Amino acid sequence: QVQLVESGGGLVQAGGSLRLSCAASGRTFSSYAVGWFRQAPGKEREFVAAIGWNSGDTYYADSVKGRFTISRDNSKNTVYLQMNSLKPEDNAVYYCAASLPFLWALNYSDYNRYDYWGQGTQVTVSS
Repeated sequence: QVQLVESGGGLVQAGGSLRLSCAASGRTFSSYAVGWFRQAPGKEREFVAAIGWNSGDTYYADSVKGRFTISRDNSKNTVYLQMNSLKPEDNAVYYCAASLPFLWALNYSDYNRYDYWGQGTQVTVSS
């Protein structure tokens, strides 16, 4: 069992930065791949970024590539999402999710792939 808690969301002006954190409980968290997803009002949940259990594999949605960076510190059971050059279209609730690593790399962007979810943190970017 893994429990996830996101933090770090808030209100920021366009062009600004935020760093989201996903803190996990459970001794086996380091063996899980982790993804960040977001959902804006009236829209479907969409993939943002993902990282493998050992940080060797990272993936990004085209819309955030070059602006967002995902990383993890397994000693702290935490995954981060550094978000720079934020745009109003980044407005959403951001969720982190954990997946067992077996075949994860084949469909890392599919939210159905993930077994555990946090409650989400709101990111609001003002123009």
